[in-house]
Order: sequence, then C-alpha cells, then structure tokens
Amino acid sequence: MPAGIMIPARNMSSSPMIGSNGNAGGYGSSSRLTLGQPNMIEGLHHHQLHHPFDMAQQTASESELARLRDEEFEISTKSGSENQEGQSGDDLQDLQRPNKKKRYHRHTQHQIQEMEAFFKECPHPDDKQRKELSRQLGLEPLQVKFWFQNKRTQMKAQHERSENTQLRVENEKLRTDNMRYREALSNATCPNCGGPTAIGEMSFDEHHLRLENARLREEIDRISAIAAKYVGKPVVNYPLLSPPAPPRPLELGVGGFGGQSGVGGEIYGAGDLLKSIGAPTEADKPMIIELAVTAMEELVRMAQMGEPLWSKSLDGTSSSVLNEDEYMKTCPRGIGPKPAEFYTEASRESVVVIMDHINLVEILMDVNQWSTVFSGIVSRAATLEVLSTGVAGNYNGALQVMTAEFQVPTPLVPTREVYFVRYCKQHGDGTWAVVDVSLDNLRPSPIARCRRRPSGCVIQEMPNGYSKVTWVENVEVDDRGVHSLYKQLVNSGHAFGAKRWVATLDRQCERLASAMATNIPNTDVGVITSQEGRKSMLKLAERMVISFCAGVSASTAHTWTTLSGTGADDVRVMTRKSIDDPGRPPGIVLSAATSFWLPVLPNRVFDFLRDENSRSEWDILSNGGVVQEMAHIANGRDTGNCVSLLRVNSANSSQSNMLILQESCTDSAGSFVIYAPVDIVAMNVVLNGGDPDYVALLPSGFAILPDGNTVQGGDDQQAVGSGGGSLLTVAFQILVDSVPTAKLSLGSVATVNNLIACTVERIRASLSCESA
Repeated sequence: MPAGIMIPARNMSSSPMIGSNGNAGGYGSSSRLTLGQPNMIEGLHHHQLHHPFDMAQQTASESELARLRDEEFEISTKSGSENQEGQSGDDLQDLQRPNKKKRYHRHTQHQIQEMEAFFKECPHPDDKQRKELSRQLGLEPLQVKFWFQNKRTQMKAQHERSENTQLRVENEKLRTDNMRYREALSNATCPNCGGPTAIGEMSFDEHHLRLENARLREEIDRISAIAAKYVGKPVVNYPLLSPPAPPRPLELGVGGFGGQSGVGGEIYGAGDLLKSIGAPTEADKPMIIELAVTAMEELVRMAQMGEPLWSKSLDGTSSSVLNEDEYMKTCPRGIGPKPAEFYTEASRESVVVIMDHINLVEILMDVNQWSTVFSGIVSRAATLEVLSTGVAGNYNGALQVMTAEFQVPTPLVPTREVYFVRYCKQHGDGTWAVVDVSLDNLRPSPIARCRRRPSGCVIQEMPNGYSKVTWVENVEVDDRGVHSLYKQLVNSGHAFGAKRWVATLDRQCERLASAMATNIPNTDVGVITSQEGRKSMLKLAERMVISFCAGVSASTAHTWTTLSGTGADDVRVMTRKSIDDPGRPPGIVLSAATSFWLPVLPNRVFDFLRDENSRSEWDILSNGGVVQEMAHIANGRDTGNCVSLLRVNSANSSQSNMLILQESCTDSAGSFVIYAPVDIVAMNVVLNGGDPDYVALLPSGFAILPDGNTVQGGDDQQAVGSGGGSLLTVAFQILVDSVPTAKLSLGSVATVNNLIACTVERIRASLSCESA
C-alpha cells in the first residue's frame, strides 16, 4: 500500500470496494484516488464536492458520511488490544444507518510528515492529542486515529519479520555449534597415548551422550519455535563473557572496591596462576562439557550416599569424613592422578538456611554475589567464559569457566588458587545442584597447589522460604607452605572445608533476612528503625568487612614483608597507595598483621573484643576514653552478629570525640570483629539513608579461629585444659602519609609495629587475667 493512503474497510456483503476506475475492486486501490472524483459519493449535488485540501469546509451531511465510513472501518479492522477502545452511543446510532459509498482520502505529504514525527514521540495518542493533531492538520479525529492504528500494525509486522529472521540465524548457529561439538567428541584423541578417547571411563558412554545431545537439540528447537511465535527474546549466544546479572535479594554493596568483577583484584593485581590462565579454546569445550556432566553425577552421589563412602567424624561433631579407598572405587578419576606431594581434604555438611532455593542458585552462579557473600573465604574470583547461560530463563544448564582464590584470614596460610568449571542443573521440582571441578588436566601448571575434585552443593526447597543445603568439599592440595601454628586447623579440614562454607552461608542468609525486615521493635535504645538508614549502614559495614578480609590474607597478589626483631610473633607489613578512591582516604596506607595462639576458647575471645565496655583494655587509639554504643543493627540469631556505631568520649576535653563503625559476626567456623573510624558528618548522611559509597574507610580488626585442637567439653575450663584454644589475627590499616607519591619512612613502620605489639600484649594480659 503506498504511504499516506487511508483505505477504509467495507462491509463486503453489502458494498463492493471501489477502484480508481469506478468499478468494484478488491481491498486497496491505486495512488490516483482523490476526494474530487465524482463517482465516489452517490446522491450528492455537484456543488457539494470540494477539493481534497478543503476538508474543513465540508457540510454536515458529509461529516456524517465520513463518521459512518470511519466506524465501519473500525469494526472490520480492529483486532487484539485495539478493540479495547469502546464506541459511544452516537457511534452505535450511526452504524444503524444505511451503508453508503465512501469518500477516499489521500493524506498530503505535510500531514504524513507531521503524524510520522508525532508517532515517534507517542505511538498511542489519547483522544485529546488526536483532536489537537486533527485540528492542526485539517483532518477528522478518527482519520488520525486510524492512521495511527495502521502505523502500529505496520511497525509490528516489521518487528516480527526481523525477530523471526534473527531467530532463524541464531538457531542455525546453535545447530552448527552442536554438530561441531559432536564431531570434536567423535574425533577426540587421548593426550597421553594419542589413541581415541574412551568416554566410558568417565561413566558417560557414547550412547548416553548421543541421547542427551538429541534431547538438548529438540529443546533448543522447541524454545526457538515458541520464541518465534510469541516474539520473545532469542536464545542468547554462547560467546558472552558473563550471564545477565540477576536481581540481588538485597541491594547491599557488590564488592568493596568500586565495581570489580572479583573481590580485591584491582588493589593488588593478579596472582601468578590466575594471571597465566585465559579462556578455554574451542577444542577444549567438548571436554569441559563432558567433565562437568560427570562431575554433577558424582556430586549428587556424594551428597546422598552414607556409609561406607562417608563415616562420622571422631571429634563428636556432625561432620562426615570421606573413605578415600571407597571413593576411588565409587567415583572415576575425572581430573587425572593425584600428584605425589598432594593430600586429600574432603568433608560434607548440611544446613537449613532462611533463603529460597532460587535466590541461592542466583548467588552461586553470579561471581559478584558469590564473592560478596563468601568474602571471608573468596579473596578474588572471575568468570573467564560462559559456555551456556541455561535454558527457560533460569540457570538450569548454565556452564561457566572460572578462576578463584580461597583464603584464611591470616598471612600464615597460603591462599589456594583454582581454575575450574561451574555447572548448575535442576534435579526435579525444587532441587538444584551446583558443582565445581578443576580443569588443570586441560592446562597443567607447575605452580598449581590445589585441585578441586567435584565439589559444590545440593539445594532442596523447603516450606516458608527455607532451603536445605548439603555442601561437599573435596580437594587435593599441597599444604607445605602452611605455618606450623595453623597446621592442625588446616589438616582438620576446618580452614577450607564444608563446615566453613555452610556456616558462612547460614550467617549471611540471616544477615540478608534481617536487613530486609520491616517489623523492627523500637523498644531498645539505639536501634535503627529507618529502613533506608539500615540499608545504608549495612552496605557500608559490608564494604568494610570485604576490605578487611581482602587485605589480611596471604594472597599471591600482594607481598607481605616480615619485620625483624619482633620475636616469635612476627609482624608482617605491606603498603599500598590510595588514589582517586572515594571509599578510602588518599595517600599511603600501611597494613600490618600478626597471628598468635591464645589458650582461651574462641567465643570468649570474641565476646571480649566486641564488648564496648572492655574496649579501653586493648584499644590504644581510644586514649582511655569511655566507649558508648550509639546505634546498632542486629543481623542474626546470635546476639554477637550485629553492626554498631560507637562513640569514644575522650578523657581529654581538648580532643574531639570519635565515631567508630563496627561489625561483629560469629558462627561455628570462626568470628570477626572489624571496625573503622568514620566521619561524624558522613555517618549522619548514612543514617538518614544517604549513599555510603563515599564514606572513607580504613578497616582494622580481628579474625578469630579455633586452633583445631578443641575437644568437646562441659565448660570452658575443661575445653582449655584439653588443649583447645584460639588463633587470633590482629590487623591494622593506617594512613601514614596523605600524599600518595611520598616515601614511606622507617619511623612510620616502627610506629605501626609498636602499635600492634602493644595491642597484642594488652589482649594477652586481659584474657590471661580472665582465665586465671
């Protein structure tokens, strides 16, 4: 149809269509139709016919005929949502009049241009807009209305054609990729002997693979057909670097250092292993897919099986210990033989958390959320490539190649860097599994010190928004770099094992649930009841915790320097420059940390350090002032899990008071007490719901871990007498010079060294008096 021609619909049973030659014709006519042709209107006197541009001068009878024409067109052409616009009573009366031949009108170029311009701004004008536009252009309101209806129909048809074409192209590409993977699998050779690979050795025989491949291909075709029919989104192509970011359960900060994809990466750079690893090649992808499917089968078996594969731990806890011989019989060697210097760490734990299974899967499959929730364990993480984003709008079938660095909050335990694939799959209604397995057999590295056997979790939906999580950690590791002080903790599996993962997850789920709570009792003094103020303060505290954890471990991404002459408790220091970071004061920041053993149980150490009444016993910077809690936010069942705002009332009246933001958190695997001085004006903004990202923080604090020798006893004294104690890490971050280009003086290092040494001595003295 030529642009700008308005061709009304006709009642096909009563009146034929009129062509340009005056004869009956089909729907549509040539561009030569004008209002001035005499055979268009029957029964009108010749002086009633006007030029097309004199529409405003039509008589009342012509207006009625035009309205009749428009109403008939509306009834015969309206469809879908357009029919929702009803007709008035006058319109219904007009429809009862006898059908008459219609006047055809070709819009002028000016009218078309004006309506095109208006369409770009507003495709659905209301009655007022249509009347105004018709007045400006000299048209009837219904003419304008039907022009917009036709234009919308035209644009919708063009969009559908474009979407269908795109879907066909992407569907063909998926078919091509599928065929290429099948061909690569059929032609794969063993890297050791050069012969054909035996897929059966990985418990996934060729017949099973072909059936799974055919099922996936049918599912792709079905989804593409549905998408094409309903003009939905096309299937996302594989080479995306990251999946679409799912909504977080709560908009707390996704990392403490300004939008990094991992945690801590932009401060220190990349470690040797993580720096040397890139995205997988096309030839590697079939092997990765096969390894991921096999690992998923193994994880589900290990999560469900009991004895003889798993046996009860001898320490009296609910932990399970892996029978290595039975494991070798039950599960294949998917990641190759274990190196001679490596030993096995394997554990399994279960927990019920206050979060639904869908949100848990989203946290595990998004590297930013995963790094944030497990910031005490994951120091850095990155997604190298997404091989599949899943199907049906969720993470079912999602496949990601990743790198990560796992830490213990102390400089005395080396971090563990891993290169692995993460695979997510739904097993029936309400049951999901997420598995990791190392890819070191694809790219062996002489500097690799840790390999993940199939590890991960099985998530089961429970009533009332709860989920049961069964976590399996199964790794091969070289721990020769672990300090003797932490040897027992690491060998027991509590430093990196499943117990620490589930304890952290349980505590973080409680934190998120309490942050979103709206029924906050205001009976206690200092409780923050404002929802915006709570969110801002929790977001600021979250950034503080992440910053502390990222700067206290023995990451390969930064170097600790041991200060000499400090005796058994070596103090390790490092420096870094802070430039153009709104969340950290500019200048040279000196970090110092030391770890030591205390003959006191971890819970007693935690209670002592978090209590504002005993703070003056160890905090040298408070200058003996009285510490008072101004506000707090409880974020868990344990009373020790909370965020507090403390005020130090200086004993010297000439000194100004100081505010301290503090978060204390504890679980069965360990505890933290982390704090940072904050500006009074900035905190007032945060408490009123303002943006906390611009509050400068230099966090210091304590990480408290069991020493691995704690025996279950009746009371604290029995446990200590049995050899149980705590491993305490003390860490400070201090701005030693506000000029980033300045040189670090030895005096500054000595000052920090003395500060940390005095703090350690005070803590020892106070706790020794308590336990005496």
